[in-house]
Amino acid sequence: MTPKELKQILQALVEHGVNELTLETPDYKLTVRRGGEVQVVAVPQVVAAPPPAPAEPPKRERAEEECAGCVEVKAPIVGTFYRAPAPDAPPYVKEGDRVEKGQVLCIIEAMKLMNEIESEVSGVVKKILVQNGEPVEYGQPLFLIQPL
Repeated sequence: MTPKELKQILQALVEHGVNELTLETPDYKLTVRRGGEVQVVAVPQVVAAPPPAPAEPPKRERAEEECAGCVEVKAPIVGTFYRAPAPDAPPYVKEGDRVEKGQVLCIIEAMKLMNEIESEVSGVVKKILVQNGEPVEYGQPLFLIQPL
């Protein structure tokens, strides 16, 4: 922690009337009580054992195994994924549906704008990889489509 960061923390305590604050990081534990008492305890670093092997393969590997030869439709923007045009409307597509190239698969809301995401190929929707209302990242796989 830099002196500037400590000063900001102390100013926030005074401004908000906080009487005590404890901050713990892997390197230290800091306790500040109003009235002048400051206590810093250094915590020795512990060398961690290597993390255990994951119990299951990552989602992407599982998806590829489930649908060899499928085309991934990826998020072209960051936003919120919606399967339907409105909360009370049916979803654009379901797993097992046949879709045509250019058909709307979902909407991604970004900055209050609704962006329709279209299929890049004609085929069958094998897997929907995102839940309705879930945030998505740029390039995140959304659908697996088996081309016809």
